[in-house]
Amino acid sequence: MPKYVIERNIPAAGQLSAQELQAISQKSCSVLNKLGPQIQWVESYVTDDKVYCVYIAPNAEMIREHARQGGFPADRISEVKTIIDPTTAG
Repeated sequence: MPKYVIERNIPAAGQLSAQELQAISQKSCSVLNKLGPQIQWVESYVTDDKVYCVYIAPNAEMIREHARQGGFPADRISEVKTIIDPTTAG
């Protein structure tokens, strides 16, 4: 199943409170439960003005549907082609 990185432009994302992040996470999980097991949220990285999310899904359209139902931006969806890490260096 393909893995995707979603870039979400959210002004002041890095200043969201723990309660706000919890509410966003709960909304995301609620939508994921409705969409079914084919789409999975792996993790997200919050920066000053963006959130980068990693998802596993059959296609980008399902990620767009998750964003639409959840009320989240999905400004850029990129399919991960390969994963590298320090062990790749050999």
